[in-house]
Amino acid sequence: MNDSPGWASPGSAPSDGEDSGTPGQPEPSDRARASSQWSRNQPPAGQWSPPAATPGQGTPPPPPGPPGPQQGGWGRPPAPGGNWGHGWGPAPAAKPGVIPLRPLGVGEILDGAVSTMRAHWRTVLGLTLTVAVITQIADILVQRYLLPDPPEIDPNATGTEAIDQAFDSLRSSLLGLLPVGVLALIGTVFVTAVLTVVISRSVLGRPVTWREAWAEARPRLLPLLGLLVLLPLMAGAVVGISILPGALIGSDAGAALAGLGGLAAVVVVIWLLVQFSLAAPALMLERQGLVKSLRRSAKLVRGAWWRIFGITLLTLLLTFILSMIIAIPFTVIGTLVDDGGGSLFSGSTSDFGWPFLIITGIGAVIGSAITYPISAGVAALLYVDQRIRREALDLDLARAANLPGYETPRS
Repeated sequence: MNDSPGWASPGSAPSDGEDSGTPGQPEPSDRARASSQWSRNQPPAGQWSPPAATPGQGTPPPPPGPPGPQQGGWGRPPAPGGNWGHGWGPAPAAKPGVIPLRPLGVGEILDGAVSTMRAHWRTVLGLTLTVAVITQIADILVQRYLLPDPPEIDPNATGTEAIDQAFDSLRSSLLGLLPVGVLALIGTVFVTAVLTVVISRSVLGRPVTWREAWAEARPRLLPLLGLLVLLPLMAGAVVGISILPGALIGSDAGAALAGLGGLAAVVVVIWLLVQFSLAAPALMLERQGLVKSLRRSAKLVRGAWWRIFGITLLTLLLTFILSMIIAIPFTVIGTLVDDGGGSLFSGSTSDFGWPFLIITGIGAVIGSAITYPISAGVAALLYVDQRIRREALDLDLARAANLPGYETPRS
């Protein structure tokens, strides 16, 4: 573990089947975890006595009276105000930054992402606003000048004709979304790279500027771009292979087969995306290559797929709701300003003008500036949480934060 955001190499992690290199003496957090087990096997009431006092710790003397049993014979509990380390429960986890250094709950992960925004708001908002403005301007220009008109669809078509129309509609949608998707991908690369570095510093409670975060993230931009391109291509290949047999048959039976294949593909794609959801943080913070990052993510997700799926789904739902809350007023205002609201509320389509595109673009910029850090923060903190659970990363983080009692042992 070093002081940079690139944390300990996973090669020596316990989950890889090798010695983690931690000393034989228990660390403070290990004692805290062990103390939480004392209450499970308590002796009968009235037979507790404080453990043997060590000089200088201020432990109260044992009460007068006959001693308790020698085996498991704890006497009465200490008087109120007695100083037994951290008390009866487990010691509170160290918290040098935005999260406590222990396994995290769902609320703590979301709170950590929001706390990072508050603690580093200049860096976070400066980055996200800049990226959102650039991508939104490019998106408006693409929508205004480059997107083709969608093909006409006959709702009464059946069999081969329906399949052909579906493929024409899909092809038109992909062509229309391709420029927008490329712009969004580039923006996501910058935001994910820099915000992952910011979050890694905020976990240690260290300040970070835009220039420092950019200097750390810049060498990893190209591998991160490759990763974010590979995942959609992988998902597209799964969908294409699944619906291809039905499309080749070209009948009602083929349409049904294509539909079933599409449903199966959705399940496989969701499984793959969750399986590789921690690849980007691993690539950034461990300086892993593209393939090793995917393997690393699969290893960290193993045994916790449903938990990570649930937290990711909750994050997507929250960011979607936030985006809609912000976008709907701007959409209504843009429609009223553009054409008096006739086309939006009557259900007819129209070619919206510049006022609509500009006003809705402002809403999209504000929404992206808020949702980008939350999504990136949850992904990075999920990675940290899994490493704490599987590899005791909390001890390395405590040492990197120079917390007392976690000094690196001398060899």
